[in-house]
Formats: sequence, C-alpha cells, structure tokens
Amino acid sequence: MRTSFEQLLEAGCHFGHLKRKWNPAMAPYIFMERNGIHIIDLNKTALKIDEAAEALKNIAKSGRKILFVGTKKQAQEVVAAKAQEVAMPYITERWAGGMLTNFPTIRKAVKKMSNIDKMMTDGTFDNISKREKLQITRQREKLEKNLGSIADLTRLPSAIFVVDVMKEHIAVAEANRLGIPVFGIVDTNSNPNNIDFVIPANDDATKSIDVILAAVCEAIKEGLEERKVEKADEEAAAQQQAEEAKEGEAAPATKERRTRVRKAAPKAEAEKVAEVKEEAPAEETKEEA
Repeated sequence: MRTSFEQLLEAGCHFGHLKRKWNPAMAPYIFMERNGIHIIDLNKTALKIDEAAEALKNIAKSGRKILFVGTKKQAQEVVAAKAQEVAMPYITERWAGGMLTNFPTIRKAVKKMSNIDKMMTDGTFDNISKREKLQITRQREKLEKNLGSIADLTRLPSAIFVVDVMKEHIAVAEANRLGIPVFGIVDTNSNPNNIDFVIPANDDATKSIDVILAAVCEAIKEGLEERKVEKADEEAAAQQQAEEAKEGEAAPATKERRTRVRKAAPKAEAEKVAEVKEEAPAEETKEEA
C-alpha cells in the first residue's frame, strides 16, 4: 500500500520544528520555512516510506523480528496497536539501558517473570506469607509493564523502528553499536546521520505517527503472508518428494517380483512337460495290452 501525498498532508506529517531548533543535517528534507516553522518535503517522505516499507517487508518475509520503539506519550498507543497487529515486539515504556547491548540480562528478567507465573499456577504461591506474595506480585507487575511486550523476543531483533530518534537516542546508539539497522521517523530537530532508513516527518503528532506506521506495518503483513505461502509450497514439495521416493523404492521391488515370476514360468512349464512325457509310455503300454 503506497502512502499518498494527500494522506501525509492530511495527517500533518509536513510540520517540522521551529527554525531555531533545526538540525542542519536535515536540510535535504526541508521544503521551505513558514512563520518560523520548517516545512518537510512530503514527496521525499513518501519516497522514504516506500524504501523503508520494502526493507521491512523483506525482513519479515525472512522470519526475523523487528523491534518497535516509541516511549513518548503521542506514540505509545499507536506503536503498541500496530506492533501487536503484526505480532512484533515493542517498547512503549521506559527504554532500559542495555536492552540490546546487555540482552542476556534482559532475557533473565523475562525468565524471572515466567518463573513467577509458574509459581502462581503450581501452588508454590499459596505456601508463602502475605508480605512475600505482595512483593512478588509488585515485581511481576513492574516486569510486565517494562518487558511484557518483548517476552517473545528470544534473540536480538534484526531491525528496530524508532519514533523520535532524538528521544530514543540510547536505543539508536545501542543498535548502531551492534550493527542492527535503524528505521526512524526523523523530525527537523533530529540528526539523521545515525539512522539507516530515514523517514522525514512530524514525530509529535499522533496522526502523523499513525499513518507512517500503518504503511510500514502493511508491508510487514505482506512479508509475513508471503512467508506463509512459501512455507506451504516448501511443505507440499517435500511431501511430493517423499511420495516419489516411496514410489521409487516400491518400483524396484515390483520389478524384482516380475523378474522372479518370468524366471519361474519356463521352469514350471518344463516340469509340466516332463510330467507329461513320463505319463505317456504308461498309457501306450496299457493300449498294447
């Protein structure tokens, strides 16, 4: 689904920050200045959305994970909703330092959360004091709030999508350090140099964030669907090969049986003829008598 110029304009994606707050590195993406506010070139925005969507589609098609990050108030609900639609991990609460660079520790915290759940179901929870129950419950809620959305992320993501790269600079720095591609909505006050796929747009308006995420998530859905189709084709091909192999195994056995029958037939006929010859003289003797 290609995002049109009109959709971006209606969502207010073209509104940048005040001229005095701009980052000169964003100059290629700025169309003009009006009333002291920079206006973003939406033609370039649409082009960059298409580029990012195509790359994200290929990542999803290969079965890899994309981590969505949007902790600012305007982005939290939109990011959570769109990421859930495509079954991708997301962070909408505080970014915990080391979430990528110290990933094994984060996994331990997620494991702790699942251990608490196990305690609640296997009866262990009933044998501890009220105070301990309260402490563990609070700990579980805190873990759920911060890490519940990445519970299924068992390995480092193959890419991260960031709303407001300036606010999420720690996430961007960690991804850059590990060589993880960064996709980001970049406003006129941000530095695009550390972002692999720059989407120049207003990162403060919920509508703007929504229309961009809708476009990239649609591409991710397409990638996931294509992956399902490819998997189904592969399974069908494997099943066909197995059936052909079975038939191939059965064919020599049938051929061997036929050969045995052919070899046995002349022998049986020869024995029959011999029997007839043996019986013939006895009959002639009877006639003579």
